[in-house]
Amino acid sequence: MGINETLEDLDFLKTVMRSDHRGNDELRPVTVKRYFIETTPGSVLISAGKTIVLCSASVAEELPKWMPKDSLRGWITAEYRMLPGSTNPRTPRNEKPDGRAAEIQRLIGRSLRSVVNLEKLGPRTIYIDCDVLQADGGTRTLSVTGSYLAMIDAIDSLHLAESPVTDSVAAVSVGIVGGVPMLDLPYSEDVEAEVDMNLVMTGAGRFVEIQGTGEEYAFSEEELDQLLQLGKKGIRKLLNMQKNYKKSNLSVE
Repeated sequence: MGINETLEDLDFLKTVMRSDHRGNDELRPVTVKRYFIETTPGSVLISAGKTIVLCSASVAEELPKWMPKDSLRGWITAEYRMLPGSTNPRTPRNEKPDGRAAEIQRLIGRSLRSVVNLEKLGPRTIYIDCDVLQADGGTRTLSVTGSYLAMIDAIDSLHLAESPVTDSVAAVSVGIVGGVPMLDLPYSEDVEAEVDMNLVMTGAGRFVEIQGTGEEYAFSEEELDQLLQLGKKGIRKLLNMQKNYKKSNLSVE
């Protein structure tokens, strides 16, 4: 079943007043500013509510040192950092990624490689940089969604005979807060969540990653199913945003 097929009604949702007055199955407002910087072929400033991430994509006509020099396959890799002023209190500036940042940048790289034919990309490397300017939950999922947009602009700049991009990819957070399944958690909800989950899916409806944790209790198969339904609904909206982005020259809201 593709991600764009109609999802069943989310009848399990309860009406709960969230801090930002959203429904439990609603995304935070997402905005994207395209070509945000001029020094890379792909860059977007993407925000979801109060979370803001700068995603840029650079192209190097060389391969990572660990790859065979005669390889015909390309590579896509990512770096992720939270800038010092992105949180209160201040996040220390580290030269090397800590464990959390290392996990997230591997997630971003895996997500993007899942929708690119690396043979068609050719022997070159696309470097993705995600810098969190302001954090209010969902920084890793927003980084995946924004990095895809920066990446396609960088690949388009190569003017290849055939595009290596095989599908779209986006990510969103879901969780259970106060016994209620919710979509796209800000920090105030994320920190209170009994169950916390991040989903990465392609436009074809295939999973790249499911990161789910019972923070306060072991969750049931029924609750897992509810969270997957919520996540699919949110990702479908993000994928539609990405389609509109491809048609736009400047920005998308």
